[in-house]
Amino acid sequence: MMPASRRAWVLERHPEGTDFAGALSLHTLPLAPPAPGEVILRNHWLSMDAGTRLWMTAREDGYSPPAPLGQPMTGLTLATVIASAHPAYQPGNTVRAFGQWADHSVVMPDVGYIVPVDMAIADPREHLGLFGATGWTAYHGITAVAEVQAGQTVVVSAAAGATGVLAVQIAQRLGARVIGIVGSADKEAWLRSEFGVAGTVSHRDPDVAARLREQCPEGIHAYFDNVGGPLLDAVLPNMALHGRVAVCGLVAGYDRDTPLPGPASFDQVLMKRLRIEGFFSPEFFGEAPRINAVLAGWAAEGRLRMPFEVVDGLESTLAAYSRLFTGKNRGKVLVRLD
Repeated sequence: MMPASRRAWVLERHPEGTDFAGALSLHTLPLAPPAPGEVILRNHWLSMDAGTRLWMTAREDGYSPPAPLGQPMTGLTLATVIASAHPAYQPGNTVRAFGQWADHSVVMPDVGYIVPVDMAIADPREHLGLFGATGWTAYHGITAVAEVQAGQTVVVSAAAGATGVLAVQIAQRLGARVIGIVGSADKEAWLRSEFGVAGTVSHRDPDVAARLREQCPEGIHAYFDNVGGPLLDAVLPNMALHGRVAVCGLVAGYDRDTPLPGPASFDQVLMKRLRIEGFFSPEFFGEAPRINAVLAGWAAEGRLRMPFEVVDGLESTLAAYSRLFTGKNRGKVLVRLD
């Protein structure tokens, strides 16, 4: 039965830094029956993803348009269709969709992302983790963009985050030696004990470049970059000849209204004959069945897993989201609404 209203986090202004409470408010909004082509979803899980921070700015030059002020915040959800005016979706279908930070989402399938999913898997959360955009991004970045090979040295920034920790494991599964960059000593210890990385570096170290040089004496063959900014400057001089930089995210600049400045050590692109390539997950969503088959096989071997952090209740969404930007998260952060 469809309710007459829904609760939703509305983006009222562009946030400053991590002051999300000053920019978003929880509202009760009317929920009308679906218009032609729409579906109404009951959200079960909300996916917390750092890239949505860019949508909260006014920037028009990002990979997606800015989220409109005065409207519910957009985000990836795992949900059940409860009402539909679209022939491809029926009540009772379980879907993954770009819905809203709300207890119910209103989605237009013909202009937005929504796909049916199988809830028979052991852990349905994996539709937002290993078998969703996070897993596909890690796999595509390591294999197709960074072209990681056995015996190479790979560095992953934000290595304790959802995409980073999968990139670490995928590179290891391919036989690479992996160094993880994180923001705290406890995350360094976690990566070493839980995932057996070859080494770790804290991005808070006074000389990150020197620490990388110590741990990568033959140079970095591939860098999976989730951060950009000064961290990229520390990595570039340590790249090996013909190294590859796979630019997955730029969390160092997501809260800016202007682009991050280019790396001061950009000359290393020429000196080391580097290849730098950005990639955006919706461009390879069509490869999901193939990628999921590979990832499922590795997971069955015990060589790949997604750590989850679960926060309960729609009211806790902003606290959960803040974890991505304050160094508190390990793995995938989800908000559970059931």
